[in-house]
Amino acid sequence: MGTIFIMIVSTVGSGIGWWIGDFWGMAGALALSTAGSIIGFYYGWKWNRDLFCE
Repeated sequence: MGTIFIMIVSTVGSGIGWWIGDFWGMAGALALSTAGSIIGFYYGWKWNRDLFCE
């Protein structure tokens, strides 16, 4: 369950990064999508630990 939760949060972060980066073209979208995915992975891991591993 934890891995799925982390993947969902990471995907949402990546999508938000892509949407913001699309204003600067394909390279900006790719860069911010990658950053959003990494940030989403971090927060997904953190929230998973706090919510499900008590």
